[in-house]
Amino acid sequence: MRRLRNAKIVATLGPASGDAATIAALFEAGADVFRFNFSHGSHEDHRARYGMVREIERQTGRPIAILADLQGPKLRVGRFASGPVMLEEGALFTLDMVDQPGDAGRVFLPHPELFGAVSAGHTLLIDDGKLRLRVEQVDAERIRTRVVAGGMISERKGVNVPDVIVPIPALTEKDRRDLAFALSLGVDWVALSFVQQVSDVLEARELIGNRAGIMSKIEKPAALNQLEGIIRASDAVMVARGDLGVEFPAERVPPVQKRILSMSRKHGKPVVVATQMLESMVSAPTPTRAETSDVAGAVYDGADAVMLSAESASGKYPVQAVAMMNRIIEEVDRDPLYRTLMDAQQQPPLPTHADAICSALRDVTRIIRATATVSYTTSGHTSLRAARERPDAPILSITPNVHTARRLALAWGVHSTVSPDVGSVEEMVEVAIAATLREGFGRVGENITISAGVPFGESGSTNLLQIAALR
Repeated sequence: MRRLRNAKIVATLGPASGDAATIAALFEAGADVFRFNFSHGSHEDHRARYGMVREIERQTGRPIAILADLQGPKLRVGRFASGPVMLEEGALFTLDMVDQPGDAGRVFLPHPELFGAVSAGHTLLIDDGKLRLRVEQVDAERIRTRVVAGGMISERKGVNVPDVIVPIPALTEKDRRDLAFALSLGVDWVALSFVQQVSDVLEARELIGNRAGIMSKIEKPAALNQLEGIIRASDAVMVARGDLGVEFPAERVPPVQKRILSMSRKHGKPVVVATQMLESMVSAPTPTRAETSDVAGAVYDGADAVMLSAESASGKYPVQAVAMMNRIIEEVDRDPLYRTLMDAQQQPPLPTHADAICSALRDVTRIIRATATVSYTTSGHTSLRAARERPDAPILSITPNVHTARRLALAWGVHSTVSPDVGSVEEMVEVAIAATLREGFGRVGENITISAGVPFGESGSTNLLQIAALR
């Protein structure tokens, strides 16, 4: 099941893809990571899908990553007495702490933290930005606003506040329950929604420890003020363009996406580009030309992975959407310009042993035209540093830890395998040669490069670079 591409595919599971046959078809079509969206579905739904994914993993012998995406502290308005109401431009509208159905003049807002965070002049966005309210007056019980952009508003619509850091917990009580459940299953990645500051990531780290990788979703303008710190504290990053596109002007999203990609590459953290990538395939068997260009653009920019949401979770053509994304990435991989761009985006190595070895590995791989670069890793660190360098040859990652192998399914160019630990350099070379031939990465007579840490089995000790001929 070797993929003929470097960037990976994340596919969201849902009502359209909740059975074993469809999940298997998604994997065959190219899905490397399956996303469980905890904003929807019951724990039993997720448990059943988890078992299906692990059975496919067992049958195919390929490590598959599972990403648990937590809902996060989503702000929502309350109910309306007589259904949706129309807010006219220029009208006054109040959000208050009165737990009663609303009307055209007011609605309940069950988030007391917001009342102390906003002030006159701030903007409130309702229903993914379709309605825009300007705050005129605030007290402990009411936020009085003027409607700047009107329209219909209905119950439980989301509220975005782009101008301020809202002092709400990074993890709600629902998130904590979902997190405990996801970790009990054994998920490989946990995505944190609406990260605003470094402390949000550190709070989650205290609960998760090393049981799963932490992926911070960048979807709040406030997160950009601490972007480098958030990336350093995280194990991976997601460019979540849904809410990001609500709270930012649409024209600012592309440069923000490129900034996040560049910063993540600098620190060697996998980055996922998500939201509306092949949106038209929710209801159509083919995407628009603009959508195919969007996917290709993210790959050209160096994304580790691109993600499907509704397209694979609730759309009519989930398998076709994954297959289309797979073909787009393969086409980019074949383009000589892609390698030119990867080289142009190369970041200077950090002053560490691992970066020094992996930077040299990249150069040696090119000079000797190695057919593969093999990385031995316990924690995944060596393989991730190798992926940061974007070498010419594919990265064959060997680890004794199945959890590490699964987690690395997200990383650019990494073909992850599980093998017993080695005890000597000689044994390491023999295992690397056997794995390269077995997995179809080279033929007898060709060269490979190998990176590892000595003594073997110690995390974060990358200090060895070796060349070997396949035999």
